[in-house]
Amino acid sequence: MYSCRECERPINQATELCPYCGADLTETAAQGKAETAKESSTWKRILWLSIPLAAMWAFLWYVVPEKGSSQAADAESKAMAALREVNASLAAYAEAQGQFPASLEQLGDKVRSAAQRAQTEGYRLGYFPGPAGGDGRLQTYALVARPGNYGFRNFYMDQSGIMRSTREDRQATAEDPPI
Repeated sequence: MYSCRECERPINQATELCPYCGADLTETAAQGKAETAKESSTWKRILWLSIPLAAMWAFLWYVVPEKGSSQAADAESKAMAALREVNASLAAYAEAQGQFPASLEQLGDKVRSAAQRAQTEGYRLGYFPGPAGGDGRLQTYALVARPGNYGFRNFYMDQSGIMRSTREDRQATAEDPPI
């Protein structure tokens, strides 16, 4: 049982005319099927048009370079400059104190501003002091710069002052080739 679309009284599903108001119920079913077929063909058309557009967008996304390799080179050069600045501050601290600091916070605003400049370019600087020697002093460290963007280089520098890099999606290490 279902209701008539005109008088809303309960009627049998097989009825073509409503026994109460005389409404033609076959016309509604045919219109519903036609509208459903029309909506279905519209969605199919939209889907078939969107597939080539999505493929073209994906192709352009991977083939066309970003705003230019100069953007990557600029960000990488600023990250390297920040690493060199932090390395110089660490060397000055070690010369004055006889050991490297336990954290970069002990080096002050100059190092903090260098780390912030690297961060504005999408790089995160990390400082890893080495183990304490027999005399309890920190004699080694590692500095790393990790990019937030895929495809940018990762950098590594230690107390030797040699900067190393890799394009792999991992932190650069002392085994990577020097720049």
